[in-house]
Amino acid sequence: MIKKAGFGGGCHWCTEAVFSSLKGVSNVQQGWITSTGNNSWLSEGVVLEFDDAIISLDTLIAVHLYTHASTSLHSMRGKYRSAVYIFDNEDAITAKEIIIKLQPEFDKRIITQVLPFNRFEKSREELLNYYYSNPQKPFCENYINPKLKLIKERFGKVANNEILVHL
Repeated sequence: MIKKAGFGGGCHWCTEAVFSSLKGVSNVQQGWITSTGNNSWLSEGVVLEFDDAIISLDTLIAVHLYTHASTSLHSMRGKYRSAVYIFDNEDAITAKEIIIKLQPEFDKRIITQVLPFNRFEKSREELLNYYYSNPQKPFCENYINPKLKLIKERFGKVANNEILVHL
């Protein structure tokens, strides 16, 4: 079954590259996400579709928590909110349970929020698919490559090795 989820936590170039590198994930869109209520401000992130017969929400959340500073309340949290954006109530319950289950694997408290998805604004065309269009750029080599290497090492079963062959 094809499902949707949104993720925010760091630069949307990084987040887009991370999720674009996983089996079962399709249609990764990077841009700006808003939630509802008091959390209505824009934050960098991605919205993706995934086949839950190939990759589970559990695995997506684990990848997300390990590939950004999910325990840090750093000064850029306004722009880079650590969040899982959900599209239905069942996924909200599941996402919260997954984060609680993964907490013992981290030394500090996970600050990632589970928030209802409200709205998405796609990035400018020239910023889309940034990593796979510019893998040699210093930003990509310094910030994105380590995340993709972590995926290959820790989440090898869901890593799309056809596109991660250069690492």
